[in-house]
Amino acid sequence: MSYNRAKPSNEPQSAEKLTAELQKCVELQEVMKGVNAHWRKTGACMGAPGITEAQAAKLDEKIRTTSRSWERQPFSSYDLTNNNSQIKRLEQKLSEASRGFAGWEFAGGHAEVNTEMNRLQLFFDERPNEQQRAVLKAGGFKWAPSQDAWQRQLTDNAIYSAGRIDFIKPSDGKTVREHQPNVPARDGGAR
Repeated sequence: MSYNRAKPSNEPQSAEKLTAELQKCVELQEVMKGVNAHWRKTGACMGAPGITEAQAAKLDEKIRTTSRSWERQPFSSYDLTNNNSQIKRLEQKLSEASRGFAGWEFAGGHAEVNTEMNRLQLFFDERPNEQQRAVLKAGGFKWAPSQDAWQRQLTDNAIYSAGRIDFIKPSDGKTVREHQPNVPARDGGAR
């Protein structure tokens, strides 16, 4: 039984994968809480819901051999807290993924949303000059030779950052955020 399911935040994941991982974390949280409750009632993990006899024996042995008083339960409070934090992170990622993002055309190139790689990608017709490259880097974009694009992780912050860069503003007169279906405004005002 693995307790730490943390993934790097920049790892591309589909909504289906995120949902499956969230479900696993939620189930693990319930199992850990159930095992701890069973242990408080009986003083042993054997017969606790959601775990095998081998897992119960291993947890009982861990409790017997530990000398730290704060770990005198099958799953410590930090195991539960860490897993709960992972649940909240996954819920946030799912929320961002369900919003949907859209690309736009700008003078000298276009922006694309690559959901498979979880990236906002900027494609230029010509190489940006040194000053523009500095602005892109300051905005969190990095050059990806494998993609032939400037890119950064696809988040609300990426959209906000892109909206602050003058030379990639949409050529249709709208703002970057107006091109996004459901990205909230940062300043609390209208988009």
